[in-house]
Amino acid sequence: MSDGSRSFRLAVRFALREMRGGLSGFLIFITCIALGVAAIGGVNSVARAITYGVESQGKELLGGDIRFQLIHRETDERERAFLDGLGTVAESANMRSMARLADGSDQTLVEVKAVDGLYPLYGELVTEPSIPLDELLAERDGAQGAAAADILFDRLGLSVGDRIRLGNADIELRARIVTEPDAISDGFGLAPRLLVSLDGLRASGLIQPGSLVEHAYKVRLPEGSTEATLQQIRDRASAELPEAGWSIRGRTNAAPSLSSNVERFSQFLTLVGLTALVVGGVGVANAVRAYLDGKRGVIATFKSLGASGRFVFIVYLVQILAIAAIGILAGLVLGAMMPPAAGALLSSVLPVPTAGGIYPGALALAAVFGVLVTLAFALLPLGRARDVPATALFREMGFDAHGMPRPVYLLGTLAIAVALAGLAVWTATDRRIAIIFVGAAIFAFLVLRMVGVAVQWLAKRSPRVRSTALRLAIGNIHRPGALTPSVVLSLGLGLTLLVTLALIDGNLRRQIAGNLPEQAPNFFFVDIQSGEADAFAELVAAEAPDGKLIRVPMLRGRVMELNGIDVREIQVPPEGAWVLRGDRGITYARNVPENSTLTAGQWWDADYEGEPLVSFAAQEAGELGLKLGDTVTVNVLGRNITARIANFREVQWESLGINFVMVFSPNTFAGAPHSWLATLSDEQATPADEARLLNAVTRTFPSVTSVRVKDALEIVNSIVAQLAVAIRAAAAVALIASVLVLSGALAAGNRARVHDAVVLKTLGATRRTLIQAFSLEYTIIGLATAIFALLAGGIAAWFVIARIMSLPSAFLPEVAVSTVVIALVLTVGFGLVGTWRVLGHKAAPVLRNL
Repeated sequence: MSDGSRSFRLAVRFALREMRGGLSGFLIFITCIALGVAAIGGVNSVARAITYGVESQGKELLGGDIRFQLIHRETDERERAFLDGLGTVAESANMRSMARLADGSDQTLVEVKAVDGLYPLYGELVTEPSIPLDELLAERDGAQGAAAADILFDRLGLSVGDRIRLGNADIELRARIVTEPDAISDGFGLAPRLLVSLDGLRASGLIQPGSLVEHAYKVRLPEGSTEATLQQIRDRASAELPEAGWSIRGRTNAAPSLSSNVERFSQFLTLVGLTALVVGGVGVANAVRAYLDGKRGVIATFKSLGASGRFVFIVYLVQILAIAAIGILAGLVLGAMMPPAAGALLSSVLPVPTAGGIYPGALALAAVFGVLVTLAFALLPLGRARDVPATALFREMGFDAHGMPRPVYLLGTLAIAVALAGLAVWTATDRRIAIIFVGAAIFAFLVLRMVGVAVQWLAKRSPRVRSTALRLAIGNIHRPGALTPSVVLSLGLGLTLLVTLALIDGNLRRQIAGNLPEQAPNFFFVDIQSGEADAFAELVAAEAPDGKLIRVPMLRGRVMELNGIDVREIQVPPEGAWVLRGDRGITYARNVPENSTLTAGQWWDADYEGEPLVSFAAQEAGELGLKLGDTVTVNVLGRNITARIANFREVQWESLGINFVMVFSPNTFAGAPHSWLATLSDEQATPADEARLLNAVTRTFPSVTSVRVKDALEIVNSIVAQLAVAIRAAAAVALIASVLVLSGALAAGNRARVHDAVVLKTLGATRRTLIQAFSLEYTIIGLATAIFALLAGGIAAWFVIARIMSLPSAFLPEVAVSTVVIALVLTVGFGLVGTWRVLGHKAAPVLRNL
């Protein structure tokens, strides 16, 4: 065995033997690591539980092994024959419409789902009372049968057995929907579900040329079909029916929007958890430094007996890693417990089963983050201890006076920090956001160091003041071994994150509850038939004479190709992928639409008759890499239409007015059947006026779908509120880590405070003077930290709101006030708690050791 190997084994034995004394002083170390690891491991485990739950029950959630969806139209003979050749086909149709009471006195928006007798191919429709599907939806006594969600009964004050009107049909509500197996594959709904038969929907008269109806064909394949089988079917569909324009989804991708949103949200919470772990890393550094400072005599003894610096380094590195392992293990246990807990909490808001069990990949990632953070913050204090000679250790109080450690430790720390940042970016879904987040965290860390130094510099050069307490406070801020850098760094990161999230949440709520309703129209009207458009406008003018009605033609199309390349083969950034995913609303116009400004190119003449042209939203075009003259192929009503980009528009999406990514020249869709979309804006309208107008439109034009914008915003606001709970919980983890680090830093400084307090009391200082001095010290440090957090958090929130979300951003005074209050309560509160204990020490034992 070599000398190096024997030395290493001996160092490990000494490390383990010395740890028999317990973990005194490392509780904050362990807690910080456990919190960060639990946050990262738990969030990723919950995300994977949801993802695996979707994948494991993909057939039930999708309603088939594979699903084909068309917009506006049903399949033709060739398309239906193709589907029938695959297996058993269940057909359904989805659309929004208005359901009204039989006497026409009230109405509400509903999500209509019409199904055939094969529904559902997989899973089970559960209703209360339980009725076979053929009886539940059959026509009886002149009324079509239906089942509805509880909220529809509540909104209209109905009971099972009551009747409503849907279009021109009488509908009898025969049951309440308890479980709809494939609800999630139909996407997010703004209204309660109304389940009817296909015959019932046809009887309503709502299906008209150009109506916004989604026709879904769910196929049950023969036993033994694999993912390869699904891909072969997709390829066959593209080759044999290239202009069908249908959206094809397999059982392994039953809810793509949900999966994508879960990934993005989990990424965000993972980065917040990583911030908490980095904040905890400051606590790790403080704990290691304090621990090694208390081991001065032991280290000096080792070196006096001939131990090398490498031996000392290994002894205490092993101890630090062993202690970190305890924290990581505790965090992994907490993280593993989160999926079942989250499943119980999310069951009422997320109709997806969460798969139970432990997710090793998510937990392993959290453990790696924990190890890297521990090493990144422990190497420098360990490096200082390695190189301090025995004479200095016997003579001096600590390690910090001996400057920086050897370059190898600096480079090692830098390499680990780079690995930590690289791992965060590499494991992220949206790497651009991850890079921005990591860069902001590093910048905040460095700037906080500078803020601490600046506060000390200003304190050192401040003019002499007459107040004894204030003079002592200023001296404590800049004296050697002051708490200023540790307090600013530990509390600053947590407060910055809290300010950022609070401002983002506040701005979103402000937009949804205040600014958007003020800018947005009162109503959206969908599925206005061409033959009824003028009569509809006359009715609205009579009911709302002061209102402004805007009408545009409305079709739905699916982007198939960009510059002749299939969109499935194009790699686009996540922020622009939504344009190519699913069907998009499209229109045509002779003039530049309202809420739009031409930024490049020329608009076509009003009587233009040349090749099809399209105006594209400028931001989305940039995200897709499009330029003037490029071509876009869309499938509309089963036909592929290629148009050339003539110009770009800046679109004011935040207005919630009528806006489209693509606006085509009028000749593009000449003769194509379509409906109209309209908005009504009336600033003077009262809720009673809106209710009267809604009732008049629903009674006169039963096929027109009316969406009250305020109702839709209330639903969005409730979703934002639910997301905010998770965001605040993640921010709370970071703040708790900051508080722990803060308390640890203050506790570590108490030993020096004992000496100061005893000497000052001996020289005549009163307890009141000392308390005032310490209070002023902590107040100044807390205010400096709060000011930085407000500036840094305000900039970060502005970037997210204005640059990423493209919404107006405002600084909220209540956030500023609460931040300052939190900073002062934490610094002054924890500081005085520790100081009170310091002031209680007897003078004699301390003076004997001076």
